[in-house]
Amino acid sequence: MHAGHIEITPEHNGNMFFWHFQNRHIANKQRTVIWLNGGPGCSSEDGALMEVGPYRVVDGSNKGPKLEYNPGSWDEFANIMFVDNPVGTGFSFVDTDSYVHDLPEMADQFVKFLEKWFALFPEYEHDDLYIAGESYAGQHIPYISKAILDRNKAGAKHPWQLKGMLIGNGWISPNEQYKAYLSFAYEKGLVVRDSDMAKRLESQQAVCMKALSENGGKDHVDLNQCEQILQDILRETSTKGSDGKTHCVNMYDVRLTDTYPSCGMNWPPDLENVTPYLRRTDVGEALHIDPGKRTGWTECNGAVGGAFRAKNSKPSIQILPDLIKEVPTVLFSGAEDLICNHIGTEELISNMEWNGGKGFEVSPGTWAPRRQWEFEGESAGFYQEARNLTYILFSNSSHMVPFDYARRTRDMLDRFMQVDIASIGGVPTDSRIDGEKGLETSVGGHPNSTVAQETEHAKVEAAKWSAYYKSGEIVLVIVIIAAAAWGYYIWRDRRKRAGYKGVLGGEPQMELGGARERSTMGLESFRHKRSNRDVEAADFDESELDELHVQPPNEMDRERYSVGSASDDDEGQGEKHGNGHANRK
Repeated sequence: MHAGHIEITPEHNGNMFFWHFQNRHIANKQRTVIWLNGGPGCSSEDGALMEVGPYRVVDGSNKGPKLEYNPGSWDEFANIMFVDNPVGTGFSFVDTDSYVHDLPEMADQFVKFLEKWFALFPEYEHDDLYIAGESYAGQHIPYISKAILDRNKAGAKHPWQLKGMLIGNGWISPNEQYKAYLSFAYEKGLVVRDSDMAKRLESQQAVCMKALSENGGKDHVDLNQCEQILQDILRETSTKGSDGKTHCVNMYDVRLTDTYPSCGMNWPPDLENVTPYLRRTDVGEALHIDPGKRTGWTECNGAVGGAFRAKNSKPSIQILPDLIKEVPTVLFSGAEDLICNHIGTEELISNMEWNGGKGFEVSPGTWAPRRQWEFEGESAGFYQEARNLTYILFSNSSHMVPFDYARRTRDMLDRFMQVDIASIGGVPTDSRIDGEKGLETSVGGHPNSTVAQETEHAKVEAAKWSAYYKSGEIVLVIVIIAAAAWGYYIWRDRRKRAGYKGVLGGEPQMELGGARERSTMGLESFRHKRSNRDVEAADFDESELDELHVQPPNEMDRERYSVGSASDDDEGQGEKHGNGHANRK
């Protein structure tokens, strides 16, 4: 594990924070995944400690927050790095008058970060590279990917092997996604069609549509007139609770509620543990947090989001089609998210033209089928694929899909990266698309995973005792046969000696006793040899299993640094950005 700051803009004291975890196991090739959360201005430590990282922070009762292994962590077959992007976000920092304002500027700084990071860790520079994230990262990821491709085409000495983009509940195309707010509210029964509430909301939507159609409105990443639709839905659907507080829908998971006007900013519940954990002095020291970041960690920095107006940036939907020509792409959605909901994502795909076709139309009038996905016997959603783009809907999931279903997202990742564990062993995950299994992948069942380790240990112990029992049974049978044979021999010997006695007049008793003593010693020796032999066989079987079963580093080995920050944050988290927009975290 590696963590710390890399200086990006020394003239403005700009430093970007990263937290890197090495893969637990190499499958058929080396891979690195970079994870980004959104906002803009929301920390990727959300992803590290509440979604796809190797640990979750749980309540340790009187001892405070503690780490617990995440069985769906994305570091099983890929290195994973979480970056607080742009500067000023999370543990990253910069002079307060030097926040990033536009997407190309953000992408240029990120490429500079990667160049310096790979200079520090050159062993990872030739890995297959994947960029993943969620929400407003739907703007960041395409712009960063384009900057990487442009760098490669410009003749970089060490071109980076960009192999894929994964965007979850991404903010990509305002034109379709703003319209989807009200459509989703209707679908989920939050708003009743033709009601007075619906008429008020439709009136605001008309204002939004006009703004989008005038003065290059579609070329803006966000518009205040359209952001107001979401705010109006949250306000109109709020109710007074028995506790005297006003409650509203959680915009990240409409199955839940929150106090108004937070409406989801207090979610997910793990934040109660993550925030104090990352603000601990010992954790900050362990993560090499630069003393320059004196305000500590905050999930979403309103000042960064307020400055990032993207006035001179076009929405990523305008560069995405050309990117998909070169870079395989996954868009995935949690079905219960409002702020970047699946209806908007499906609409933007339907209207997008790429690789010689429009939407998921594979031939005139024929669309790529929605293939049903089952994970370990349960319906998980569906896959839809065409021309280098895959769309996945996760059933019963929120804005932060990995928070709900980390193991299912790991399965998605492994399928996308074409991880094949057939050559390294492990128990394949039962994941089927239209009833068909793909490459053998493993989620929390790989031979070096914690659960698998315990399972294999139990199997080894069972095999060992089974070997002991079998060896005992064999010895018992041999003893019985040997005793019977010896008894028969003695009986014949006695008869002979009886005859000898009659002839010679001697007593055979001492000779018989000696023979019995030798027979007992012989059987004991034989039993000892058989027992040793069987024990050696059991040990050999166990050692074979040990060779296949690569032990994962224990928590102390994995955490060369005990895993947060010294002081309280004075920048403020806030329910909204400085520009009045909700956080797309």
